[in-house]
Amino acid sequence: MAAGSRRRVLAPLVQESTPAIIARQLRVAIADGGFPPGSQLTEAGLAADLGVSRGPLREAMQRLTQEGLLVSHRNRGLFVISMDDDDINDMYVARTAIERAALAQVVAHHDDDDLAELRAAIDHMQSFADDPNGREIADADMAFHAQLVECARSPRLSRIHETILVETRMCLGAMRGTYASAQARIDEHTDLLRAVEVRDAEAADRLMIAHMRDGLMRLLPEESTETARAVPPEHPS
Repeated sequence: MAAGSRRRVLAPLVQESTPAIIARQLRVAIADGGFPPGSQLTEAGLAADLGVSRGPLREAMQRLTQEGLLVSHRNRGLFVISMDDDDINDMYVARTAIERAALAQVVAHHDDDDLAELRAAIDHMQSFADDPNGREIADADMAFHAQLVECARSPRLSRIHETILVETRMCLGAMRGTYASAQARIDEHTDLLRAVEVRDAEAADRLMIAHMRDGLMRLLPEESTETARAVPPEHPS
């Protein structure tokens, strides 16, 4: 190493603005069902709960409106979105595209630290195997996918994916009770990681498509036609 030069070990600290912090808390509350679909959010009540002024709160709510998590109804106010079947299909179109793109980057980078993080995420899922339809394993499942996209090192993919995962979590209640065993759920993620570990980009992509298709069919089991439209075939030509 040249004299006077040094290798960077620590990443620079990122100072979040107050609106960004508020927006993150609102996303978590929406994802966790604290604010159910269709519920109204009022500035006065939220400002009091959070202990903030209306200025940064208004900016945070505007961010969530731009992301599509809140909708403004004229002369009525802001409401959490309600998702119908078409919305869920569209969500999976976007989610599949983002996670396939992220997966390709993870395969290409093949970073040992990234692989270790993904293995740890699967191990975390395994710790909740006794309750295949519980909240904990669902949260661990989502954490794996969030980590996968983070490993792509694409701020844009991560930003878009964060909103889509909030929408996915809003739908998790409909998915509960559809898993007879946790092991099949965990094995899907394990097989995906193994394909990444051996740098088999084609197999990893195929497994991701199948995984997304399975998730959509659990949410909309009667919508086979719509499912085919939303998620690409498992063996694209």
